Amino acid sequence: MRKIDCLIVEDEPLARNLMVEYVKKVPYLNLVDACPNAMKAMEALKKNPVDLIFLDIQMPEITGITLLKILPNKPMVIFTTAYSEYALEGYELDVVDYLLKPVTFERFLKAVEKASARMPAIPSTQSTSSSEQPAGRPFVFVKDGTKLVKVVFSDILYIEGLKDYVTIHTRQQKITTLQRMKHLEEQLPADSFIRIHNSFIVNIKAIDTIHKNEVQIGQAMLPISDSYRKNFKEFVEKNQMG
Repeated sequence: MRKIDCLIVEDEPLARNLMVEYVKKVPYLNLVDACPNAMKAMEALKKNPVDLIFLDIQMPEITGITLLKILPNKPMVIFTTAYSEYALEGYELDVVDYLLKPVTFERFLKAVEKASARMPAIPSTQSTSSSEQPAGRPFVFVKDGTKLVKVVFSDILYIEGLKDYVTIHTRQQKITTLQRMKHLEEQLPADSFIRIHNSFIVNIKAIDTIHKNEVQIGQAMLPISDSYRKNFKEFVEKNQMG
């Protein structure tokens, strides 16, 4: 697992120092800079793009929410603030988490774990060796609670998505992980898996029957949406025996 490059943006010195100490305690976090305001943060980001920002909301001149809205390339964001009324707006901006001050290390770590689960979607800001992301590997590791589970692609029957979570239905078990469908889809072999709906990706080899508007895999009947129907039909025809 490569380190998560992060930036702290906090105008209160004591709170900023506390966040710095928290970041240092987590082995897979790499602190790029700690900035006292949004202007300094924008300068830092021009020099060093990051994966994650710990962003205070209430700051003079430019608030954290304004900064997030104007950033051209948005990294993951964890908001920090003393005011709970900003929580709803934070989630509408698709932030990873929302930390209410004073922030405990336990709560900080929980937020960081959420960010770590989203990492496949974030472009790497440093080179990744082939040993970390081997090409053509037949499996993927996903987080299930506090543990990493190895999922062999050929064991997957179908994948079901719900907002930030996906459930991977395999021959042996169901695994629910904090991850977006698109992120997982990008890691799957394109010759075996096809999306049939916003909420479903199927393993072509696991399909038992194909109906007009749905596919059957075991006891599960999964819908084929209009937006994916054409691609699915072409995919099936390509995999059809002559």
